Amino acid sequence: MKEFELKYGCNPNQKPARIFMADGSELPVEILSGRPGYINFLDAFNSWQLVKEIKENTGYAAATSFKHVSPTSAAIGKILPPDLKKACFVDDVEGLDDSPLACAYARARGTDRMSSFGDWIALSDECDETTAKIIAREVSDGIIAPAYSPAALQILKTKRKGAYNIVKIDPNFLPAEIERKQVFGVTFEQGRNQAKIDRDLLKNIVTVNRNLPEDKAVDLIISLITLKYTQSNSVCFAADGQAIGVGAGQQSRIHCTRLAAQKADLWHLRRHEKVLSLRFAEGVGRPEMNNIIDLYLSDAPEEVTGEDVWRKNFAVRPAPFTREEKTAYLKTVKGVSLGSDAFFPFADNIDRAAMSGVEYVAEPGGSIRDDIVIEAANRHNMVMAFTGLRLFHH
Repeated sequence: MKEFELKYGCNPNQKPARIFMADGSELPVEILSGRPGYINFLDAFNSWQLVKEIKENTGYAAATSFKHVSPTSAAIGKILPPDLKKACFVDDVEGLDDSPLACAYARARGTDRMSSFGDWIALSDECDETTAKIIAREVSDGIIAPAYSPAALQILKTKRKGAYNIVKIDPNFLPAEIERKQVFGVTFEQGRNQAKIDRDLLKNIVTVNRNLPEDKAVDLIISLITLKYTQSNSVCFAADGQAIGVGAGQQSRIHCTRLAAQKADLWHLRRHEKVLSLRFAEGVGRPEMNNIIDLYLSDAPEEVTGEDVWRKNFAVRPAPFTREEKTAYLKTVKGVSLGSDAFFPFADNIDRAAMSGVEYVAEPGGSIRDDIVIEAANRHNMVMAFTGLRLFHH
């Protein structure tokens, strides 16, 4: 297949639309089901690069959940502890521990479930039956993977009454070193970003504390590769083999940090016993549960726990989760990693990150205020590496 006609471009009024190879060669993808759109393919090709690179640079199977050309999360195939399984709504999945790929997607989808609603999925390895079973019960636009087992493909083809978007990509495809795009009729050209993000990138530790454990280095690698395919400006928090908070597309870096930290905090709070023990009313669906939990953890929980509404949300009215309780719980969080796609210009980013348990940081360095940022990291006893590599993506 040398070209594929799309229903429309980014919006219905943008026609005609297609994907094709400018040199006339075959497309590196095969469409096994559905009719992916313009934005679907933007998500597909960006997300595939992300999981491919995580697999190559960590050795773990990887998955990501994408929405509007940025990842909501990315994760490697580490077994989930019981509380995380429950928080990610996968505690009932048989054989989960036996499938690294299913574990990776369960983590990626479960990180920011509200943002992941209607996601595009990318898998680094052949989609297996267990992974397909998780995907089958979630609201999703489509998936890209290098292969699908017969059982997995059969399951996925039942989604959307057989119209679910399933894309198979040639894992050996390498794009040209020069890439081009047009904006307002003007052609832009640049070298493709082939920067390798691995352990060697973290050698230049600039803080007094230089102790970077291997698992934390993996978390930093995941955060940086995630940023490589996230709309800039962007900051990514990571823990236990997954991105737990992505702050994307903000003009101010402190706003990136605050947004990522807020998402990371919610990820931690979802694992609190008060949340895990919520008893929902009969008939409340999985997407509704996400919204209810989000409001329960907000500063206006009465929207779902108030005297006049709680019965439609819960079988048992939940106990209040006070701001003081949440703050105290978040103060116990430690060992979080943070990556930034460009240097931190002010120490406020470090101070905010510390409030969310960040102890490991990777950023390019190069600011005229690097000394102030390093001083702040030392004050919080953080380990900070200057990578020398900016990761803007647009």
